[in-house]
Formats: sequence, C-alpha cells, structure tokens
Amino acid sequence: MTGPAPFAALAAELIVLLEGGVDRPLSDDAFNEWALRVFRYQLATNPLYRRFAEGRGVGLDGVGHWTEVPAVPTRAFKHVPLVSGDPRTVRRLFRTSGTSEGEARRGEHHVLEPALYRAAVLPNFKAHMLPDRARLPILSLIPSPADAPDSSLSHMIGIAVEEVGGEGSSWFLAPGRGIDDEGLMGALRRAEKEAEPVLVVATAFALVHWLEAMGREGWTVTLPDGSRVMETGGFKGRTRAVPKQELYEAVQERMGVPGERIVNEYGMTELLSQFYEDVLRKGEAVGGPGSRHHRPPPWVRTRVLNPTTLDPCAPGEAGILCHYDLANAGSVSSVLTEDLGVAVGDGFRLVGRSEGAEPRGCSLAMDDILVASRA
Repeated sequence: MTGPAPFAALAAELIVLLEGGVDRPLSDDAFNEWALRVFRYQLATNPLYRRFAEGRGVGLDGVGHWTEVPAVPTRAFKHVPLVSGDPRTVRRLFRTSGTSEGEARRGEHHVLEPALYRAAVLPNFKAHMLPDRARLPILSLIPSPADAPDSSLSHMIGIAVEEVGGEGSSWFLAPGRGIDDEGLMGALRRAEKEAEPVLVVATAFALVHWLEAMGREGWTVTLPDGSRVMETGGFKGRTRAVPKQELYEAVQERMGVPGERIVNEYGMTELLSQFYEDVLRKGEAVGGPGSRHHRPPPWVRTRVLNPTTLDPCAPGEAGILCHYDLANAGSVSSVLTEDLGVAVGDGFRLVGRSEGAEPRGCSLAMDDILVASRA
C-alpha cells in the first residue's frame, strides 16, 4: 500500500464520514474499526512511524484497540517529517508559531489532502459557532490565509469566511502591521448602528491587545443580540497572560457580548480537527470559563494520561491529553500533547500546560521517535 492512490481512496471515505457532522455519533466499535484501519495504513506508508511503533513493541498483529496505538508527541513534528504516503504529494504545509527555539524548531504538519482538513473544519465550526444557522459577518483578529499561508488557524478561518461568512466579513490583523484599530472599531459601530450581529474571531492575545486599545481610546460598543466571540490560542510563549474570567468580563464591558456567547476553540497545528466548548449549542446560561469543557467531534477520541507512565488517569485526575484524530490519516493520528486536562462527561476540561521539564512519558516517546529517525 504505497503511493497516493490508497490515500486518495481512504481520504475520500473519511471526508464522507466527517461531512456527516458532529451530531452523527460514531459508536466505540465503529471508531475502533476506523482507527485500526488508519493505523494499518500509516504503518504501511510511513516507515518512520512503523519503526517507532516496532521500537515500542507494537505491530499490526499486536493491536486490537485504538488505545494501544503508539502516540507521537507533538514535539516530534519539530524534528522529523511525519508523512503517511508519498512525501512528493504533500499539498499543504502548516507550521507552528515561532518559539524560543527559533524558526528552525517550528513544528510542521505535512497535509496530503487539504479537502480532509476542510471537511474536519466546517461541520465543527458551524455546529459550535453558528448553531442557529446564522450567516454573520466574521470580523477576524487572526491573520488572513494570504498573510499567513502556513498557519492552520488562518486557513481554518479562511474556510469559515468563504463558506459561512456573511457580507462584510473582514480581516483586521496582519503580521508586522498589528491590529487595524480604526477599521475594526468602524465595523463594530456599523454592526451596533444597523442592529446586525457579528462573529468576532481572535486569539486570546490579540483580543487582549484590542481591548486595551479600546480602553486607551475610551471606546465602547454594545453589539446586537446574536453577536458572539470565538477566542483561541492562549498565551503560550507570551510575555503576559490574562485570566480567562477577566478577559471575558472585559469583552462584555467593552463590546457588550456576554460570557455565555464567548466560545473557546482549542486546536493545534499537529491536528486537523478542533475542539470547542459546547456553549452556544446548549442555548442556556452556563457557568464561568472555569466550569466549561471541550467536546471532541465524533471522529476524535481523547484520553487523559499519567505524564510519567502514560497509563489512563483515574476519574477526576489531571493528566496530559492524548488525541486520536481520524482526520490525521495522512500523518499520524495518535498525538500526545503537553496540555493538561481532566476528563469530563463527553469531553475534557483544559487545566493548563505542562510547565518545566517535558513530561517523562513524552520525553521517552520523543527519544524513541528520534531513534527511529536515525535508523
């Protein structure tokens, strides 16, 4: 099973599955069948991943459940190309943002079929940000795909603007130029005057800068009912952080959007799928940001693992998050993060990032992937 043809067939089937949306459940047995099929494909087409799995004592004959599939740490994306298929057929390259390690240590996700990413993005975005099927102008404090072509987040918002964005959707932040304060404020004032709700999408850090600019200028606006905000990204690698409760209160004070209409999106370059808080879909008041949780789409399963042993954590115990994403069929589907969370109902609650030394479980997995790459 080599070359682009097998992946094209697998991707086409997965696209149909994903386009079924987030309200079409996937039973544990059905997910397991899909996951093992993807794992077999990845072992057959990704020599590096196969060596890594074999080094961990795992082969096709030894796996009967998706939880036994070896997970690759996110840091591996910074060091080795993880492509399940012909690398010459990679059609898009997403890169993580720069870190203290410099440009040479940006993670890279090689995407064989962008349509698979599109199929993962749209049903999830529409279900969680537009459950009322509204077609709202999307006002973005995330750079456009033209300004940030290797950003998976920019590409995601570009898909949303193209497919479900209303008239007046615009981009108000560009690398090197910062926020177009006057332009964004003008768009918000028009929305207020015309009583036309909008959807503001922003990284948490950009949202903080925008709210500070509003404060400096003495600007306030009360956006119409039905307006909403999607915030994402957190403050990793930033010089300052703002508690989420404080951030949401500032959004309500300055922009007139209540906390129950602010949704956190959690995603990463290393995954083609995203996770949202189920706030708007519930159609009811919710608790503060600390009481919410993220819900995986049906084609993703998330486990909370002990940072040292990688064994499942006990209920209510915090551990590192490990995601199995069927949309990642063209790279590696089992991804071990350094994000900390707690299992909650049908999803998980984020509790922060692993600070200090890399968790031992991630470190050992990283050693194994580097051994496999040298082989």
